[in-house]
Amino acid sequence: MLVQPSAAAWVKAIRAPRIPGSSRARSGVEHGGLRVDRPFAPAVTVPAVDIRRVGTSGLRVSALGLGTMTWGRETGDDAAAEQLRAFVDAGGTLVDTAAGYADGDSERLLGRLLADEGLAGEVVVATKSGVTRRAGARVVDVGRRALLGDLDASLDRLGRDHVDLWQVQAWSADVPLAETLSACEAALASGRTRYVGVSNHSSWQTALAVAGLRESRFGAVPVSDQVEYSLLARGVEAELVPAAGYLGVGLLAWSPLGRGVLTGKYRTGVPADSRAASPVWSGFVDRYTDRRSRRVVEAVSTAADGLGVEPLQVALAWVRDRPGVASAISGARTAAHWRSVLGAAAVRLPAEIVTALDDVSMPASWLPAS
Repeated sequence: MLVQPSAAAWVKAIRAPRIPGSSRARSGVEHGGLRVDRPFAPAVTVPAVDIRRVGTSGLRVSALGLGTMTWGRETGDDAAAEQLRAFVDAGGTLVDTAAGYADGDSERLLGRLLADEGLAGEVVVATKSGVTRRAGARVVDVGRRALLGDLDASLDRLGRDHVDLWQVQAWSADVPLAETLSACEAALASGRTRYVGVSNHSSWQTALAVAGLRESRFGAVPVSDQVEYSLLARGVEAELVPAAGYLGVGLLAWSPLGRGVLTGKYRTGVPADSRAASPVWSGFVDRYTDRRSRRVVEAVSTAADGLGVEPLQVALAWVRDRPGVASAISGARTAAHWRSVLGAAAVRLPAEIVTALDDVSMPASWLPAS
Protein backbone atom coordinates (compact mmCIF):
# COMPACT_ATOMS: atom_id res chain seq x y z
CA MET A 1 0.00 0.00 0.00
CA LEU A 2 1.29 3.43 -0.95
CA VAL A 3 1.57 5.80 1.99
CA GLN A 4 0.68 9.36 1.09
CA PRO A 5 3.38 11.84 2.15
CA SER A 6 2.25 14.45 4.64
CA ALA A 7 2.99 18.14 4.33
CA ALA A 8 5.51 17.79 7.15
CA ALA A 9 7.28 14.94 5.38
CA TRP A 10 7.39 16.93 2.17
CA VAL A 11 8.91 19.92 3.93
CA LYS A 12 11.47 17.61 5.53
CA ALA A 13 12.41 16.39 2.06
CA ILE A 14 12.87 19.98 0.88
CA ARG A 15 15.24 20.66 3.76
CA ALA A 16 17.29 17.52 3.03
CA PRO A 17 17.05 16.97 -0.72
CA ARG A 18 18.52 13.93 -2.42
CA ILE A 19 21.02 14.80 -5.13
CA PRO A 20 20.70 12.45 -8.12
CA GLY A 21 23.35 9.78 -7.91
CA SER A 22 23.75 9.99 -4.14
CA SER A 23 22.78 7.22 -1.75
CA ARG A 24 20.54 9.38 0.44
CA ALA A 25 16.85 8.61 0.10
CA ARG A 26 13.99 10.93 0.78
CA SER A 27 12.29 9.54 3.83
CA GLY A 28 8.54 9.29 3.40
CA VAL A 29 8.18 11.00 0.01
CA GLU A 30 9.61 8.61 -2.55
CA HIS A 31 6.86 7.77 -4.99
CA GLY A 32 8.79 6.06 -7.76
CA GLY A 33 6.96 7.74 -10.59
CA LEU A 34 3.53 6.73 -9.22
CA ARG A 35 0.84 9.37 -8.98
CA VAL A 36 0.21 10.49 -5.39
CA ASP A 37 -2.03 13.12 -3.91
CA ARG A 38 -0.01 16.23 -3.22
CA PRO A 39 0.15 17.45 0.39
CA PHE A 40 -0.43 21.10 -0.49
CA ALA A 41 -3.43 22.76 -2.05
CA PRO A 42 -2.87 23.78 -5.67
CA ALA A 43 -1.96 27.38 -6.34
CA VAL A 44 -4.91 29.75 -6.66
CA THR A 45 -5.12 31.38 -10.06
CA VAL A 46 -4.88 35.17 -9.97
CA PRO A 47 -6.31 37.35 -12.75
CA ALA A 48 -3.14 39.29 -13.49
CA VAL A 49 0.43 39.99 -12.50
CA ASP A 50 0.59 42.07 -9.32
CA ILE A 51 1.47 45.76 -9.59
CA ARG A 52 3.84 47.23 -7.00
CA ARG A 53 5.55 50.49 -6.15
CA VAL A 54 9.29 50.66 -6.70
CA GLY A 55 10.57 51.47 -3.24
CA THR A 56 8.86 54.57 -1.90
CA SER A 57 8.66 56.23 -5.31
CA GLY A 58 5.55 56.80 -7.38
CA LEU A 59 6.74 54.42 -10.09
CA ARG A 60 4.60 51.29 -10.29
CA VAL A 61 5.67 48.13 -12.08
CA SER A 62 4.54 44.53 -12.43
CA ALA A 63 5.90 42.06 -9.88
CA LEU A 64 7.19 39.97 -12.79
CA GLY A 65 9.26 41.81 -15.37
CA LEU A 66 10.08 40.87 -18.94
CA GLY A 67 13.83 40.73 -19.53
CA THR A 68 15.11 41.12 -23.08
CA MET A 69 18.80 40.26 -22.86
CA THR A 70 18.45 37.50 -25.47
CA TRP A 71 16.25 39.51 -27.84
CA GLY A 72 17.82 40.17 -31.21
CA ARG A 73 20.14 37.17 -30.81
CA GLU A 74 18.78 33.94 -29.29
CA THR A 75 15.20 35.20 -29.28
CA GLY A 76 13.91 36.12 -32.73
CA ASP A 77 11.23 38.58 -33.78
CA ASP A 78 8.28 36.17 -33.73
CA ALA A 79 9.08 34.68 -30.33
CA ALA A 80 9.71 38.14 -28.86
CA ALA A 81 6.40 39.43 -30.22
CA GLU A 82 4.53 36.48 -28.71
CA GLN A 83 6.25 37.00 -25.36
CA LEU A 84 5.40 40.70 -25.31
CA ARG A 85 1.74 40.13 -26.18
CA ALA A 86 1.34 37.38 -23.57
CA PHE A 87 3.05 39.55 -20.95
CA VAL A 88 0.80 42.55 -21.50
CA ASP A 89 -2.30 40.34 -21.69
CA ALA A 90 -1.38 38.93 -18.26
CA GLY A 91 -1.14 42.43 -16.79
CA GLY A 92 2.63 42.75 -17.01
CA THR A 93 4.12 46.21 -17.42
CA LEU A 94 7.89 46.28 -16.73
CA VAL A 95 10.07 45.55 -19.78
CA ASP A 96 13.80 45.76 -19.11
CA THR A 97 16.56 46.15 -21.67
CA ALA A 98 20.00 47.75 -21.95
CA ALA A 99 22.14 49.61 -24.44
CA GLY A 100 24.63 46.76 -24.40
CA TYR A 101 22.19 43.89 -24.94
CA ALA A 102 22.96 42.25 -28.29
CA ASP A 103 24.89 45.37 -29.32
CA GLY A 104 21.69 47.40 -29.26
CA ASP A 105 19.58 44.90 -31.20
CA SER A 106 17.49 44.16 -28.10
CA GLU A 107 16.39 47.79 -27.92
CA ARG A 108 15.79 47.95 -31.67
CA LEU A 109 13.53 44.91 -31.56
CA LEU A 110 11.66 46.14 -28.49
CA GLY A 111 11.07 49.56 -30.03
CA ARG A 112 9.82 48.02 -33.26
CA LEU A 113 7.45 45.65 -31.47
CA LEU A 114 6.02 48.35 -29.21
CA ALA A 115 5.23 50.42 -32.29
CA ASP A 116 3.87 47.53 -34.37
CA GLU A 117 1.73 46.16 -31.54
CA GLY A 118 0.53 49.59 -30.37
CA LEU A 119 1.79 48.89 -26.86
CA ALA A 120 4.04 51.90 -26.25
CA GLY A 121 1.62 53.32 -23.69
CA GLU A 122 0.97 49.98 -21.98
CA VAL A 123 4.41 49.20 -20.62
CA VAL A 124 7.07 50.66 -18.35
CA VAL A 125 10.25 50.76 -20.41
CA ALA A 126 13.49 50.46 -18.44
CA THR A 127 16.94 50.53 -19.99
CA LYS A 128 20.51 50.68 -18.74
CA SER A 129 23.71 52.45 -19.76
CA GLY A 130 27.37 52.28 -18.83
CA VAL A 131 28.37 48.78 -19.92
CA THR A 132 29.35 47.86 -23.47
CA ARG A 133 31.55 45.31 -25.22
CA ARG A 134 34.52 46.29 -27.34
CA ALA A 135 36.50 43.66 -29.21
CA GLY A 136 34.73 41.05 -27.11
CA ALA A 137 35.73 42.60 -23.79
CA ARG A 138 33.36 44.10 -21.21
CA VAL A 139 33.90 47.84 -20.86
CA VAL A 140 32.44 49.95 -18.04
CA ASP A 141 32.23 53.71 -18.61
CA VAL A 142 29.95 55.75 -16.36
CA GLY A 143 31.33 59.14 -17.34
CA ARG A 144 28.86 61.86 -18.30
CA ARG A 145 29.73 61.76 -22.01
CA ALA A 146 29.42 57.98 -22.27
CA LEU A 147 26.22 57.71 -20.23
CA LEU A 148 24.31 60.45 -22.03
CA GLY A 149 25.60 59.22 -25.37
CA ASP A 150 24.32 55.74 -24.54
CA LEU A 151 20.95 57.14 -23.47
CA ASP A 152 20.52 59.13 -26.69
CA ALA A 153 21.42 56.06 -28.75
CA SER A 154 18.98 53.96 -26.72
CA LEU A 155 16.15 56.41 -27.34
CA ASP A 156 16.91 56.38 -31.05
CA ARG A 157 16.83 52.56 -31.16
CA LEU A 158 13.63 52.42 -29.08
CA GLY A 159 11.96 55.09 -31.20
CA ARG A 160 11.01 57.11 -28.12
CA ASP A 161 11.69 60.54 -26.70
CA HIS A 162 11.99 59.17 -23.16
CA VAL A 163 12.20 56.01 -21.09
CA ASP A 164 10.39 55.42 -17.81
CA LEU A 165 13.44 54.20 -15.89
CA TRP A 166 17.09 54.78 -16.78
CA GLN A 167 19.64 52.80 -14.81
CA VAL A 168 23.38 53.23 -14.39
CA GLN A 169 24.39 49.64 -15.00
CA ALA A 170 27.57 49.43 -12.94
CA TRP A 171 29.72 51.21 -10.38
CA SER A 172 33.16 52.42 -11.38
CA ALA A 173 35.84 53.96 -9.20
CA ASP A 174 37.46 55.37 -12.36
CA VAL A 175 34.88 58.16 -12.61
CA PRO A 176 33.94 60.60 -9.83
CA LEU A 177 30.48 59.79 -8.51
CA ALA A 178 29.48 63.44 -8.89
CA GLU A 179 30.07 63.20 -12.64
CA THR A 180 27.96 60.06 -12.95
CA LEU A 181 25.16 61.66 -10.95
CA SER A 182 25.34 64.82 -13.07
CA ALA A 183 24.38 62.67 -16.07
CA CYS A 184 21.35 61.42 -14.11
CA GLU A 185 20.36 65.02 -13.34
CA ALA A 186 20.72 66.00 -16.99
CA ALA A 187 18.58 63.07 -18.13
CA LEU A 188 15.85 64.00 -15.66
CA ALA A 189 16.00 67.72 -16.47
CA SER A 190 15.72 67.10 -20.21
CA GLY A 191 12.80 64.72 -19.82
CA ARG A 192 14.71 61.85 -21.41
CA THR A 193 13.81 59.70 -18.41
CA ARG A 194 11.07 59.86 -15.80
CA TYR A 195 13.06 58.05 -13.08
CA VAL A 196 16.67 57.05 -12.52
CA GLY A 197 18.06 53.96 -10.87
CA VAL A 198 21.26 51.98 -10.47
CA SER A 199 22.22 48.39 -11.17
CA ASN A 200 24.73 46.03 -9.59
CA HIS A 201 25.49 48.54 -6.84
CA SER A 202 26.36 47.43 -3.32
CA SER A 203 24.70 48.87 -0.23
CA TRP A 204 27.27 51.62 0.33
CA GLN A 205 27.40 52.49 -3.36
CA THR A 206 23.63 52.81 -3.48
CA ALA A 207 23.64 54.94 -0.33
CA LEU A 208 26.21 57.31 -1.83
CA ALA A 209 24.16 57.64 -5.03
CA VAL A 210 21.00 58.40 -3.03
CA ALA A 211 22.79 60.97 -0.87
CA GLY A 212 24.43 62.61 -3.88
CA LEU A 213 21.24 63.05 -5.88
CA ARG A 214 19.24 64.09 -2.83
CA GLU A 215 21.45 67.18 -2.63
CA SER A 216 20.82 68.04 -6.28
CA ARG A 217 18.35 70.69 -7.36
CA PHE A 218 15.84 67.97 -8.25
CA GLY A 219 16.10 65.93 -5.09
CA ALA A 220 15.20 62.95 -7.27
CA VAL A 221 17.02 59.97 -5.79
CA PRO A 222 17.61 56.63 -7.53
CA VAL A 223 14.40 54.66 -7.09
CA SER A 224 15.82 51.22 -7.80
CA ASP A 225 18.84 48.94 -7.72
CA GLN A 226 18.78 46.04 -10.15
CA VAL A 227 20.83 43.17 -8.75
CA GLU A 228 21.21 39.43 -9.12
CA TYR A 229 18.94 37.74 -6.59
CA SER A 230 17.79 34.14 -6.44
CA LEU A 231 17.82 31.08 -4.22
CA LEU A 232 21.36 30.56 -5.51
CA ALA A 233 22.45 34.20 -5.08
CA ARG A 234 21.37 35.58 -1.72
CA GLY A 235 24.38 37.75 -0.90
CA VAL A 236 22.31 40.90 -1.30
CA GLU A 237 20.41 40.00 1.86
CA ALA A 238 23.43 40.66 4.06
CA GLU A 239 23.49 44.44 3.61
CA LEU A 240 21.76 45.66 0.46
CA VAL A 241 18.23 44.51 1.28
CA PRO A 242 18.06 46.29 4.67
CA ALA A 243 19.90 49.34 3.30
CA ALA A 244 17.57 49.63 0.31
CA GLY A 245 14.56 49.39 2.61
CA TYR A 246 15.90 52.19 4.79
CA LEU A 247 16.71 54.36 1.75
CA GLY A 248 13.36 53.77 0.05
CA VAL A 249 15.01 52.06 -2.92
CA GLY A 250 13.19 49.18 -4.60
CA LEU A 251 15.02 46.06 -5.74
CA LEU A 252 14.69 44.67 -9.26
CA ALA A 253 15.94 41.09 -9.26
CA TRP A 254 17.80 39.92 -12.33
CA SER A 255 18.36 36.23 -13.05
CA PRO A 256 15.83 35.09 -10.41
CA LEU A 257 16.13 31.59 -11.91
CA GLY A 258 19.79 31.31 -10.97
CA ARG A 259 21.02 31.81 -14.54
CA GLY A 260 18.58 29.11 -15.66
CA VAL A 261 19.83 26.45 -13.23
CA LEU A 262 16.72 26.61 -11.02
CA THR A 263 14.52 25.50 -13.91
CA GLY A 264 15.91 22.02 -13.25
CA LYS A 265 17.12 21.61 -16.82
CA TYR A 266 20.61 20.58 -15.63
CA ARG A 267 19.53 18.01 -13.03
CA THR A 268 20.56 15.02 -15.14
CA GLY A 269 23.07 16.57 -17.52
CA VAL A 270 23.68 19.46 -19.88
CA PRO A 271 21.15 19.76 -22.73
CA ALA A 272 22.81 20.34 -26.08
CA ASP A 273 20.77 23.48 -26.73
CA SER A 274 21.33 25.03 -23.29
CA ARG A 275 23.54 27.92 -22.26
CA ALA A 276 25.81 25.61 -20.29
CA ALA A 277 26.60 23.83 -23.57
CA SER A 278 27.47 27.09 -25.31
CA PRO A 279 31.10 28.25 -25.34
CA VAL A 280 29.77 31.81 -25.05
CA TRP A 281 27.48 31.24 -22.06
CA SER A 282 28.96 28.25 -20.22
CA GLY A 283 30.98 30.45 -17.86
CA PHE A 284 27.81 32.33 -16.96
CA VAL A 285 26.12 29.11 -15.83
CA ASP A 286 29.07 27.19 -14.34
CA ARG A 287 29.02 29.29 -11.18
CA TYR A 288 25.89 27.45 -10.06
CA THR A 289 26.75 23.85 -10.86
CA ASP A 290 28.44 23.03 -7.53
CA ARG A 291 27.08 20.59 -4.93
CA ARG A 292 25.37 23.27 -2.84
CA SER A 293 23.53 24.57 -5.91
CA ARG A 294 22.46 21.06 -6.84
CA ARG A 295 20.96 20.59 -3.37
CA VAL A 296 18.97 23.79 -3.79
CA VAL A 297 17.75 22.70 -7.22
CA GLU A 298 16.54 19.38 -5.80
CA ALA A 299 14.78 21.19 -2.95
CA VAL A 300 13.01 23.47 -5.43
CA SER A 301 11.98 20.48 -7.54
CA THR A 302 10.60 18.71 -4.47
CA ALA A 303 8.62 21.81 -3.50
CA ALA A 304 7.27 22.03 -7.05
CA ASP A 305 6.15 18.39 -6.86
CA GLY A 306 4.28 19.12 -3.67
CA LEU A 307 2.52 22.14 -5.14
CA GLY A 308 1.82 20.70 -8.57
CA VAL A 309 3.71 23.49 -10.35
CA GLU A 310 6.98 23.84 -12.25
CA PRO A 311 10.31 24.35 -10.45
CA LEU A 312 10.92 27.67 -12.17
CA GLN A 313 7.59 28.93 -10.82
CA VAL A 314 8.61 28.05 -7.27
CA ALA A 315 11.96 29.82 -7.72
CA LEU A 316 10.33 32.92 -9.20
CA ALA A 317 7.63 33.10 -6.53
CA TRP A 318 10.27 32.88 -3.79
CA VAL A 319 12.22 35.87 -5.17
CA ARG A 320 9.13 37.88 -6.09
CA ASP A 321 7.87 37.81 -2.51
CA ARG A 322 11.14 38.64 -0.75
CA PRO A 323 11.19 41.88 1.28
CA GLY A 324 12.01 44.92 -0.81
CA VAL A 325 11.66 43.26 -4.22
CA ALA A 326 9.56 45.33 -6.60
CA SER A 327 9.92 43.01 -9.57
CA ALA A 328 11.63 39.75 -10.54
CA ILE A 329 12.90 40.15 -14.09
CA SER A 330 13.14 37.01 -16.18
CA GLY A 331 13.69 36.35 -19.84
CA ALA A 332 13.00 33.42 -22.12
CA ARG A 333 14.25 32.18 -25.43
CA THR A 334 10.92 30.65 -26.45
CA ALA A 335 7.27 31.57 -26.08
CA ALA A 336 6.56 28.25 -24.34
CA HIS A 337 9.18 28.98 -21.70
CA TRP A 338 7.73 32.45 -21.24
CA ARG A 339 4.26 31.06 -20.63
CA SER A 340 5.72 28.97 -17.81
CA VAL A 341 7.30 32.11 -16.34
CA LEU A 342 3.97 33.93 -16.43
CA GLY A 343 2.44 30.97 -14.62
CA ALA A 344 4.40 32.01 -11.55
CA ALA A 345 1.90 34.86 -11.09
CA ALA A 346 -0.55 32.26 -9.78
CA VAL A 347 1.86 30.67 -7.30
CA ARG A 348 1.78 31.60 -3.62
CA LEU A 349 4.22 29.54 -1.60
CA PRO A 350 3.03 28.19 1.77
CA ALA A 351 4.99 29.64 4.69
CA GLU A 352 6.47 26.26 5.61
CA ILE A 353 7.88 25.81 2.10
CA VAL A 354 9.38 29.31 2.14
CA THR A 355 11.09 28.55 5.45
CA ALA A 356 12.40 25.22 4.18
CA LEU A 357 13.79 26.84 1.01
CA ASP A 358 15.34 29.58 3.12
CA ASP A 359 17.13 26.97 5.20
CA VAL A 360 18.43 24.80 2.38
CA SER A 361 19.66 27.82 0.37
CA MET A 362 21.34 29.58 3.29
CA PRO A 363 24.77 30.77 2.08
CA ALA A 364 27.80 29.32 3.86
CA SER A 365 29.03 32.87 4.33
CA TRP A 366 26.95 36.03 4.49
CA LEU A 367 29.54 38.15 2.74
CA PRO A 368 27.79 40.89 0.73
CA ALA A 369 27.41 40.30 -2.98
CA SER A 370 29.96 42.28 -4.98
